[in-house]
Amino acid sequence: MSESDCTHSSTLLSDADTEELVRGICFKTGPPRTLGVELEWLVRAVDRPHEQVPRARLDELYALLRTLPLHSALTVEPGGQLELSSAPAPALTECVTEVASDLATVRAALRPLGLALVGVGTDPWCGPVRWLRAPRYAAMETYLDRAGPAGRMMMCSSASVQVCVDAGYEEPGPLGLGRRWRLAHLLGPVLVAAFANSPLARGRLTGWRSTRQALWADIEPGRSAAPPLGAEPRAGWARRVLDAPVMCVRTEEGPWLVPDGLTFRSWIRGGLPRPPTRSDLDYHISTLFPPVRPRGHLELRMIDAQPGEDGWIVPLAVTAALFDDTEATETAYRCVKSLSERDDAPAPGSELWLTAARQALGDPELREAAGVCFDAALSALPRLGASAGVTSAVAAYADRFVHRGRCPADESIEGFAPRGKDPSS
Repeated sequence: MSESDCTHSSTLLSDADTEELVRGICFKTGPPRTLGVELEWLVRAVDRPHEQVPRARLDELYALLRTLPLHSALTVEPGGQLELSSAPAPALTECVTEVASDLATVRAALRPLGLALVGVGTDPWCGPVRWLRAPRYAAMETYLDRAGPAGRMMMCSSASVQVCVDAGYEEPGPLGLGRRWRLAHLLGPVLVAAFANSPLARGRLTGWRSTRQALWADIEPGRSAAPPLGAEPRAGWARRVLDAPVMCVRTEEGPWLVPDGLTFRSWIRGGLPRPPTRSDLDYHISTLFPPVRPRGHLELRMIDAQPGEDGWIVPLAVTAALFDDTEATETAYRCVKSLSERDDAPAPGSELWLTAARQALGDPELREAAGVCFDAALSALPRLGASAGVTSAVAAYADRFVHRGRCPADESIEGFAPRGKDPSS
């Protein structure tokens, strides 16, 4: 997340304007050509991993990091989490190489400061503390607090691996470009389960293997759920944007307004507290957090941050293979389509998603589906030109976790002792 310019475009909107704009800016069609990844990390002191880094020390760190020559965009999340967003890459190998290089540069800068990046889906030890003080995040905090503590924890205490794939071709038939859109949503619970890595919060076991996914289930559905998968993607997403509650109305001075129960559609029709503009629409879209967010490309947001220096490579490689290799795509689609018959709602709070978050691959059907998807990805990676190192990493992960019905959270649970072993090591 990043602070947006508060200058408002003079172009006022109607319902029809909004639907047309959303259809145009959120889905870019064509042959899949690029891949990207967004990595979020907690930052901790090596000698005090159970404590948050003091604000002054984070200020010093981020001032330094912004001077580094990186391929990726470096931003900061509200709780001080570091995020690296890759440039669109023409292939998996290029994406991995550039991001790995950037991470090595960042880690080299952190080392003399006694700091390290921690890959885990939720902060295992500390409660949420907001580091960013911009009006956007004050308004977001106010808004999310109305529904309970999950929103603030999501903002300040969570981290993820977000994989970005092209939306794909416009296909014949009523769903248009819906095949990759539908695959992304149906694959979601399998990715949640296979990479669950957040069983702790505030120093206690939560009962979830992906506490991060459980947090999304507790945030209002209008902000975190996907539109119905039976709808044409552009039309369904445009309706979701119009009918979603407005998180905040930006102002030139003072705190931003935080309305209660105002949808973007009703804002357009009522014009209060002032008529919305194109820049308000762009901003509103940035405050929606579905499991798959269309941003021209498709952003898959359901994967927990992974342990280890290179753990992020496995979900990136598996997802890329399942989307960009025709044979692997067909195998994965048939598998997850069958799984979805158990629960065809793509919302984070639906039965299948909650099972994935709580049991992960302890659920027999999710375990079987993950095994099929990993095997398909392993067959596809050589065809995509993946390096031997990437393919070996995926194979090792499958052997260590997937084929044994386990995930990283299981190892953290087994090694957990209050204020004892650091579960993210």
